[in-house]
Amino acid sequence: MKESDDLRTEGSPRRRKLRQTLHTVMRWLHIYSSLFGLVITLFFAVTGLTLNHPQWFDSGYEAVRDESGVVDRDLIGLSDSDLDKLQLVEYFRSAHQIHAPVRDIHSDEYQINIAFAGPGYTADIRIDRDHLEYQFNEVRLGIIAVINDLHKGRDTGPFWSFVIDVSAVLLIFISLSGVLLLCWLKRRWRSGLITILAGTLLTMVAFYLTTV
Repeated sequence: MKESDDLRTEGSPRRRKLRQTLHTVMRWLHIYSSLFGLVITLFFAVTGLTLNHPQWFDSGYEAVRDESGVVDRDLIGLSDSDLDKLQLVEYFRSAHQIHAPVRDIHSDEYQINIAFAGPGYTADIRIDRDHLEYQFNEVRLGIIAVINDLHKGRDTGPFWSFVIDVSAVLLIFISLSGVLLLCWLKRRWRSGLITILAGTLLTMVAFYLTTV
């Protein structure tokens, strides 16, 4: 029997028509939201495996760079009140081809520390205020480390944070719309509900065994 014959058809003709319209709209939304979110859902599924089983994948160092140099006194000033942090950051960006955002800047009377960070990437600069010397250390990790950081939203910036939020809302909608579609299937909603309850119970058992 076709799926359309399996729909609930109780009630007046107006209610049946409304129910059929709602079913059509919900099915369209469920299908196309699933297709729209296919790649991002697959991404978070794959990176869930790479995070949970790091021993399966090589996520070691791809490149490490250590350099040193001397900065101009005018660039750091004599005290914190003379320090132009933006100018200093842009100087090192240009000098060492750094593209990641700044994670932290800390300065005192003895030294200045600048930390850059991005997915699978860190760069640290330590400047000696007395001798005007600096040490530069950069670490670039492999692609597995990059996608793992993207999964966790670590050092990824506001745009990727927005992508994660949209993905979460999309997955919630896909899940709930699938449950709602099940309610229209007269011959399958009971078995479908039992399956959902079984999955929920197994998840609760796994959660309990993990947290006790």
